[in-house]
Amino acid sequence: MTVGFIGLGVMGQPMALNLARAGTQLIVWNRTPDRAEPLRAAGATVATDVEEVFRGADTVVVMLANDRVVDAVLRRGTGDFARMVRGRTLVHMGTTAPDYSAGLAADVARAGGTYREAPVSGSRGPAETGDLVVMIAGDAVDPGVERMLRPMCREIVRCGPVPGALLMKLAVNTFLIGTVTALCEAFHFAGEHGLDPGTLSAVLDAGPMASTVSRAKGGKLRERDFSVQASIRDVLYNNQLIVDAAHAGGVAAPLSEVCRELYAEALRDGHGTADMAAVVRALETRTSRSTR
Repeated sequence: MTVGFIGLGVMGQPMALNLARAGTQLIVWNRTPDRAEPLRAAGATVATDVEEVFRGADTVVVMLANDRVVDAVLRRGTGDFARMVRGRTLVHMGTTAPDYSAGLAADVARAGGTYREAPVSGSRGPAETGDLVVMIAGDAVDPGVERMLRPMCREIVRCGPVPGALLMKLAVNTFLIGTVTALCEAFHFAGEHGLDPGTLSAVLDAGPMASTVSRAKGGKLRERDFSVQASIRDVLYNNQLIVDAAHAGGVAAPLSEVCRELYAEALRDGHGTADMAAVVRALETRTSRSTR
């Protein structure tokens, strides 16, 4: 089976590379052509346009930044979209609003295609090592799609019909964003009271709250290393999706609303491309203002 892969960004490029290295026959395309060169070196075919991807593959993975980009790249609402997806399986692995995904699924079905929702839990590091967790949703279990996904992940969790996988992704991200933001506040609190960040890390790592996330982000906070794994901009985007879905469902989400404001402040202060741990800078700014 030849697999198409559209979107070779921070997450998409290492995911596609894992497919290529596993021997998947792959045809790829990206809006910025240079991002496709490592895939070419790994043996993938680099398409000149999106239509070439659909002509060459029965299953096409889409890993794009947001719903506007998905619509633009797939030419949704045009005859081109219907022609491309007819007879194809479209696997949407990016993060968008659940309602948007449900609408996209309906459009794909009307055009004669098959739709699978497969967002992931994990950042660039797990994407590089093939340790993502994939949440998959669709009208039926699809063993072929699940086999295709295996080189990119260590776990596949079935989440029922669309948009169950994206709702699950937002639930997972609620916990992730709250956890990392609380960790940043802990380091900020400790620093403002003159405590050694290395000692704080030692206590956290030895205790019951230790996790892969706390160790990774704790290291970033300790070293002031904000090289990106998951950016402030992307986390704010995800956080806004959570708040929007909560409001749409009449669900209280006070912690998510507070986190959203902090990440928005970090973005406004120029930290949009830094790792999400850089939200500590928004806390530092608030403290600085309160002590003037």
